[in-house]
Amino acid sequence: MEKDMMSDNTGAIKRYALELGFSDCGIAAVEELVDEYIRYEQWLSLGYHAHLGYMERNSEKRKDISLIVPDARSVIVLTHNYHTPHIHPSGESDTSGKLARYAWGDDYHDILPPKLEKLSKYIKELYPDTESRYYTDTGPILEKQWAVKAGVGWQGKHSNIISRGYGSWFFIGIIITTAELIPDAPIQDFCGSCTACLDACPTNAIVQPYVVDAGKCISYWTIEAKPDTCIPEPIAQNMNGWLFGCDICQDVCPWNRFQKHTEEKSFEPRNNETSIDYVKLETMVQDEFSERFRKSPIKRTKLKGIQRNIAAIKGAKND
Repeated sequence: MEKDMMSDNTGAIKRYALELGFSDCGIAAVEELVDEYIRYEQWLSLGYHAHLGYMERNSEKRKDISLIVPDARSVIVLTHNYHTPHIHPSGESDTSGKLARYAWGDDYHDILPPKLEKLSKYIKELYPDTESRYYTDTGPILEKQWAVKAGVGWQGKHSNIISRGYGSWFFIGIIITTAELIPDAPIQDFCGSCTACLDACPTNAIVQPYVVDAGKCISYWTIEAKPDTCIPEPIAQNMNGWLFGCDICQDVCPWNRFQKHTEEKSFEPRNNETSIDYVKLETMVQDEFSERFRKSPIKRTKLKGIQRNIAAIKGAKND
């Protein structure tokens, strides 16, 4: 294909991505993630994935993305801002628990895939003989590493991807395609000497710059840990009222001063709640929980898990 046509199509894909509501669109050429995968294996070997066993599976696909889509030529990385103008309650409340910002509205697993599907169909219109597959945190893909390669941001010391234009409050979607597109260049790391995220983490989960130990992370324990697993005392003592997830490392990041508000209304806080009353959750029955948190990320933890989190917060206060 002539380079001019490839350039035109690449530009058209990026413009359509923005029309669909994505914040940014970057492209990387397909290659094996050799150095990135070595670091990933080292992270696994240290047990920093805690009990997330799925992260050990499909290792070859994480290293070589063409094992997912044969003859893949390009990886399209989409970011979707979820920041709203609302704020967390200040301090820690005796009566309610804080929710991570990403969980205030609807589940991004319901919002992003239809947009990724539309963009994939558009690519098919431009390149009829190509195949594409899309993911958003749903496949054996090193999404952050591809985001860096595609130039949508750099990996911050808290391990999240940071954009110079709008900080780190965004989701990532990936399209792997056999279409050959013009790749973008990675950007430099602008964290510099800043250690705000490391200094602020109450459980020292950021064990060194760019490395997070999930086993020490409040988000892991309040979201990913199975509901019948007790939260360790060192974590419970430092939860600071975080009922579901934790935003501390992003809240203190200087780059989030540049955050723009999302236009996606589905990410607005449900019932204008950025925290939830403990008694309401402690007395809630399953049918109420299922209805209240339908299509919400909070359903992932289940009612039993949320009530476990409340018990951990309250227990730590009473010790």
